[in-house]
Amino acid sequence: MAVKQSLKAKAWVVFDRIVAVAAPGGTHSNPWVINNEGQLCFEPDYDTLAKLLGVPLFLKAETQSGVPALALDVWLSYELRRAGFTNDEVWPRPVHPRILPAPVASLLASLPRSLRDPLADRVSTQASIAGVTASSASILGKNYLKQVDVIITDWATGPELLISTKRMDSSYGKNAPNRIEESYGDAKNLRLRHPLAALGFVFGLRSDILQKEPATAEWLFDLLAKLGREDDAYHATCLVLMEYSDAAALPDTGEEPPPVGVPEPGPEPEKEEDAPAPTQVSEADRQIAQLPRVTILEGNTPDDLAPSRFLAAMVTRVLAATPVNMHRDARHRRASPRPS
Repeated sequence: MAVKQSLKAKAWVVFDRIVAVAAPGGTHSNPWVINNEGQLCFEPDYDTLAKLLGVPLFLKAETQSGVPALALDVWLSYELRRAGFTNDEVWPRPVHPRILPAPVASLLASLPRSLRDPLADRVSTQASIAGVTASSASILGKNYLKQVDVIITDWATGPELLISTKRMDSSYGKNAPNRIEESYGDAKNLRLRHPLAALGFVFGLRSDILQKEPATAEWLFDLLAKLGREDDAYHATCLVLMEYSDAAALPDTGEEPPPVGVPEPGPEPEKEEDAPAPTQVSEADRQIAQLPRVTILEGNTPDDLAPSRFLAAMVTRVLAATPVNMHRDARHRRASPRPS
């Protein structure tokens, strides 16, 4: 009996196609530019972000499906690849499996074709392989494991970058305090065990909060900025302010997503319906053409929460904390900015 495909599996097909079109043949544009004032800046690809954010709206994916926040994860990992980090360094990867340790990827690449092909086929078609691949990753903090959304890590270095993402499209006054409280606790847990890792937090927020609950918006912006300034919290924080029509709005069930809690050690259980779906490029392109319009409100975003500032801070911190013979492509890209 065929297993019904989950919303997340459907979303991955479209996410992957958007990212593939944005980086044809795996070639990414250089995000570093020199602005009109002669300053080095990170220029995010907002067009790709807007398309990715349109996917959960098109699928009518509720918050509890995990798809709305996943759009942010996909974009951040794409931007880190634009910065010069490789597919296998940054999780989630742009292909299934989303979590694949770099040593395993290196082993596959080193095998003769007669051994590599069947192993690679198994890795790419199984929903997960216990202890090897997964759809999400948990990192041990000071006291407990924490699921982290976007990661750069390796066996030799340990975690180098840890970014957590959250998204809120409605019920702002009800949900905002809980989101901030959870984020602060997560930051302390991770920062205390991994002080050298670049630790960041990205918050996706629908722009109608500015009209519906301006006082909540002011309070939230202030706390987000403070989370990125404290010595024991995040190194940088980011706000993605999304504008889209009411007709495209996600269903508001009035419920918060279930708390992740403290994950137990061991391999992540994987559902069969989350196994990779066959890639149908024509169908994915048809869906992309029908995506609801999303606009990123850069002008309404406080400067200290701007995605451009956040990404520059995260990449710069990773490079500053590693020797010059590591992440050579990322260093070259940063040292070779293009005109704005």
